[in-house]
Amino acid sequence: MDSSPPVVAVVVAAGSGTRLGDGPPKALRDVGGRSLVRHSLDALANGGVDAAIVVIAPGEQAAFETALADAPIPAGYVYGGARRQDSVRAGLAAIAGDPKLAECTTVLVHDAARALVPADVVTRVIEAVGDGASGCVPVIPVVDSIRRQNPDGTSQVVDRTPLRAVQTPQGFRREVLEKALAHAEEAGLEVSDDATAIEAIGEAVVLVDGSREALKVTVPADLVLAEAIARSRG
Repeated sequence: MDSSPPVVAVVVAAGSGTRLGDGPPKALRDVGGRSLVRHSLDALANGGVDAAIVVIAPGEQAAFETALADAPIPAGYVYGGARRQDSVRAGLAAIAGDPKLAECTTVLVHDAARALVPADVVTRVIEAVGDGASGCVPVIPVVDSIRRQNPDGTSQVVDRTPLRAVQTPQGFRREVLEKALAHAEEAGLEVSDDATAIEAIGEAVVLVDGSREALKVTVPADLVLAEAIARSRG
């Protein structure tokens, strides 16, 4: 029997999804016969995650419990905060307070909106943290031409060669992420993502290959593409 500490994911799923139009919260939107949050837990489980804490909006727990009734890994629930970092801190507190999860040393933070992330991306993130990285982020090359617009209306082309677009799940040593988010709170910092938070306390972030299939569902066109990806997987 495997006695290694569990790998736990904090799945941020509290967004309303207003840009998708009328309907349920974004994480509960249907793609290929399953909710986005269920696709997320499938991918995380297949990639090596043992349990999840799902961050939701107040009043939505019953709907999420229905959507994840037959999920491949156990899921607990906490309510999200005003900022993303508040939601992640709530998820980390839930891990610390659960006797079955408290031994966790590797934590992943994942956006439920990136529901179709391939399992091998999840595995690469977990392995990077297991190999000693304080933090790990999956990325893909930027393929569009990029221009920087100046206040005077002029602009310049930006060399896209070294640029990378950031995805999730991002992986961390749990104690490093806890320390980083506590520091952000004490310093009054609002961080764009959790990797930024650990860099603010001097920790380095390792990059691994992401996937274009791990698109973030934000607008109706994204749902169309996600549906096509889901169908292509059968």
